[in-house]
Amino acid sequence: ANMLARGASIASRAARLASATAARRGMAIRAVNKEVKSVAEALDGLEDNMTVLVGGFGLCGIPENLIDGLRERGTSGLTAVSNNAGVDDFGLGLLLQSRQIKRMVSSYVGENKEFERQYLSGELEVELTPQGTLAERVRAGGAGVPAFFTATAAGTLIHEGGFPIKFRPGGKEVEIASKPRESRSFGGRDYIMEESITGDFALVKAYAADTRGNLIFRGTANNFNADMAKAGRITIAEVEEIVEPGTIAPGDIHVPGIYVDRVFKSPAGSLQKRIERRTVRRTEDADASGALPAFRERIVRRAAQELQDGMYVNLGIGIPTLCPNFVPKGVTIELQSENGLLGMGPYPDEADIDPDMINAGKETVTTLPGSSLFSSSESFAMIRGGHVDITILGAMQVASNGDLANWIIPGKMVKGMGGAMDLVASGSRVIVTMEHCAKGGAPKILKSCTLPLTGRSVVDRIITELAVIDVTPEGLVLPGGGGGGTVD
Repeated sequence: ANMLARGASIASRAARLASATAARRGMAIRAVNKEVKSVAEALDGLEDNMTVLVGGFGLCGIPENLIDGLRERGTSGLTAVSNNAGVDDFGLGLLLQSRQIKRMVSSYVGENKEFERQYLSGELEVELTPQGTLAERVRAGGAGVPAFFTATAAGTLIHEGGFPIKFRPGGKEVEIASKPRESRSFGGRDYIMEESITGDFALVKAYAADTRGNLIFRGTANNFNADMAKAGRITIAEVEEIVEPGTIAPGDIHVPGIYVDRVFKSPAGSLQKRIERRTVRRTEDADASGALPAFRERIVRRAAQELQDGMYVNLGIGIPTLCPNFVPKGVTIELQSENGLLGMGPYPDEADIDPDMINAGKETVTTLPGSSLFSSSESFAMIRGGHVDITILGAMQVASNGDLANWIIPGKMVKGMGGAMDLVASGSRVIVTMEHCAKGGAPKILKSCTLPLTGRSVVDRIITELAVIDVTPEGLVLPGGGGGGTVD
């Protein structure tokens, strides 16, 4: 207690000295107590046509009350930078409904039908950016780094330019197209330059803050929040608890208060914390494959044989997520989820569902002993740095040289690339699991992809219900061990 008292006395004298010095130099000093009492006070100064960075991943860790307040405020012409835009009737989807957003800078459209509709009809500007690149652009902006080079998206439409940012009304003609990225070669490999992102305001969600603005997150709700908090000219944190300085141990702080300007406590009972995909653990006597069709189970079982003891593994949405159910006995793997979780555990029991604990597929999950939680930029540092051993993901098309397409059907379907471009450019082994043909019998394994690419020459192996196919410099090869079909 005496030490705390002496510390408070020293801090008080230092604050008075800093204030006097700042006054002599004409500098502004942020309030020592950064707590604000209302949404209106929190959003003060946020005007039309500003750029707003918004934390969260799916619906996990979004600043619900700040978004609601922004809608009520009626601020329009906004450029919103966020991994995605929530769902039609929640999160940033509300601001899309009210036509307050002019441009979205995101990696994933996902299941937000209104987001997709506004874009395809020419009502909304959309700058789709690979998820890891988006996280790093924001992180770099907060760190004062104007640009950086990355191998992610090299050789794709993102690199070459011409991706439709905005269509003319009706969606037939392009009004605004993306510009080509500058490129350079390092060590014989192509890289493209990405410019950093900063915002006029950053709206983030944390579990708790002290009155000095120090933040801590809970579960996977860290995601983009930590990076966004550091890149806003004015950063507002919506939190569930506000405590006095010293309550949070210095080593437990995730975002230091120097980055945060205002903290606002969510009113009691106001947070919905919706869950997009409520998933629970199967009972012990349930079949691990559940109602999985036999042909898909063949794909999953074969893909699980690719996993070796001690591997760090990233699994894409859909069929790949079922692979852990069929990992051979004696094999232990560690699952990495790009929203900020290493050591992902099984789905929770119903009683243990936690909206602050999801995977990259927005499913509720658990942790295991030895698991770790971190920000989106940290997650993609692991991926981009080649620390993930193997990536298993789906595809719309794969070419004979290993080109991959899995994120868009121009003019018809826009899901976004999410983290796929980052994962396939990382240098890890890439396994594609997919049905051999599309609906209607159209081939998905082609000489050349006809859809926009996710990555060039990135696929190592294709696993379908009919075959296992290796991509080699000499072309496609059948190594055996497939689904029991003949070459014909």
